[in-house]
Amino acid sequence: TFAASLTPSALPPEVAEKATHLLLDTAGVALAAAPEDFARSVQEVALRLGGPPEATLWGRAERVGMASAVLANGTLAHGLDYDDTLEEAIVHTGCCCATAALAVGEARRAPGAAVLAAIAAGAEVMAAVGLVAPGAFHRRGFHPTALCGPFGAAAAAGNLLGLSPAALATAFGLCGSQAGGIIEYLADGSWSKRLHAGWAAHAGLTAALLAGAGFTAPRTVFEGTHGFFRAFAGEAPDPGRLARLVRSLGREWAILRLVFKTYPCGSINQPYMDCAARIRAKYQPDPAAVREVLCRTPEGAVHRLWEPLAEKRRPAAPYGAKFSLPYCIALVLVEGEAGVEGFTEAKIRDPRILALAEKVRYLVDPTLPYPQRFTGHVRVTLADGRVLEETQDAPRGGPEMPLSAEELAAKFRANAARALPALQVEEALGRLLKLGGEPDAAAAAAALRGPS
Repeated sequence: TFAASLTPSALPPEVAEKATHLLLDTAGVALAAAPEDFARSVQEVALRLGGPPEATLWGRAERVGMASAVLANGTLAHGLDYDDTLEEAIVHTGCCCATAALAVGEARRAPGAAVLAAIAAGAEVMAAVGLVAPGAFHRRGFHPTALCGPFGAAAAAGNLLGLSPAALATAFGLCGSQAGGIIEYLADGSWSKRLHAGWAAHAGLTAALLAGAGFTAPRTVFEGTHGFFRAFAGEAPDPGRLARLVRSLGREWAILRLVFKTYPCGSINQPYMDCAARIRAKYQPDPAAVREVLCRTPEGAVHRLWEPLAEKRRPAAPYGAKFSLPYCIALVLVEGEAGVEGFTEAKIRDPRILALAEKVRYLVDPTLPYPQRFTGHVRVTLADGRVLEETQDAPRGGPEMPLSAEELAAKFRANAARALPALQVEEALGRLLKLGGEPDAAAAAAALRGPS
């Protein structure tokens, strides 16, 4: 009912602004991915899947059916791991919800304010599904965005398509059977995680269309004996927690707690990399003079970011390097930054970075509040015995350390410039920031098209 009924007038100004920034950030990181091999691959498949020319393939000149468009756009938006994160649920919302909302908004010529409301509806639903069992999906080997994303996309799409609460409940029932996404990509750094978001957006939008056409699905998708949480979290949802989450919808906005990333890699890495950056800026340590780098880390992050330690210290592929704290910390200590070019084939073979990564190790700290909060700690011991240490209690880009509007715009410009000419980058930036006042969202979508 919340998702189906949310209107622009019900959005507090700060929520509308955050939805605007979420779309801006999502579009920017998608455009940054456009030149990559995985992007060309999924866009070519989207073109073959086709459909009526109603929604833009971001970074391309072509338009395809809504579901085909979000398959590609969602994959690009998550493909560099540069997109937003909700810490406590460990989900990325924009790649599923913003992509679905703008695709439907473009196809239906919806007002920009309606698109922002749909983005907010999707983000709140996706967050709520993830917050029922925080950490449980990862423990069982699933990617939370892949599991929760279809529900967020269905909520965003269903809101704009005018689905009734009953029809949207049916769409959620369909999402439960389309959810999936294992984290075996960690074994070799291959591309499957990138597809998780695009497939989730595609699944959710398709579920909304099917529900609108009268298709049926179980209404007990969440709480049922064979429901979503028993299947993917391994246990029934706590009824009290479910009730609290439902009561909070429209009162406590999860979208306001989103983190906008400053590095194109795993979410949990970010505070550690900030610590490493401050150590480098303050002390300029010679990497060759480093004896050891020690990081305190929560138990829940070990199997994704630290182990097998020997493999994490020498990532087999650029994508795998995004989920290696030894590599990411060494990259920042050596170069002082970690942009998109920090995760290339040439960079992950850099002997200076690899030599330092061999000296990075971790210590499990059971007091760290994971996944409720992502924290950072880096202690560098030099050969002469000096110790350089930094800690960080929250990720930069989140509520405690927000990025300014200027910083978000600068991130968009840098990312979009990888796919669009300079004048179009500025046009896209202006249209996206002013979307809430536009009578037709199609113009903002058109600004994201690549050269013919």
